[in-house]
Amino acid sequence: MSVRVAVLTASDSRTAATDASGGVLREGLAGAGFDVVASRIVADDEAAIEGAIRQWAEAADAVVITGGTGVSPRDRTPEVVARLCDRMLPGFGELFRALSYQEIGAAALASRACAGQAGSTLVFALPGSPAACRLGVEKLIAPQLAHLVALARGENSSHG
Repeated sequence: MSVRVAVLTASDSRTAATDASGGVLREGLAGAGFDVVASRIVADDEAAIEGAIRQWAEAADAVVITGGTGVSPRDRTPEVVARLCDRMLPGFGELFRALSYQEIGAAALASRACAGQAGSTLVFALPGSPAACRLGVEKLIAPQLAHLVALARGENSSHG
């Protein structure tokens, strides 16, 4: 099954040359056999994040976002994801923080990583660090994405 994924970096400071986290996501997803169909950097701004997700909702089965999940005033990615998704996947954030705690300790409590389903498109939001993106892709997203996409499409899936 072909799974199309878009990668979005929400950052006020990253450029194409300095977007290590977006690179980790693109490489990790492609390496896991997914088709990365789009990638973009937008300002850490609700309207910009929402616009990119809405644009990709038809072209991608999943959107994976890095950035904007912390506690600073401009970190608003989880609010955008919650607003656009008709179903949240709370287990994603819970598992991400548990796995992150094993790597970075109590600093994991500052993560507001989250995921949801907007129609048949899955949306995942990860912190902006390359290590967090690697953890999220390798331990959570890659192992389950094809199965989740099949379910979101209303198809049967043999793994889960």
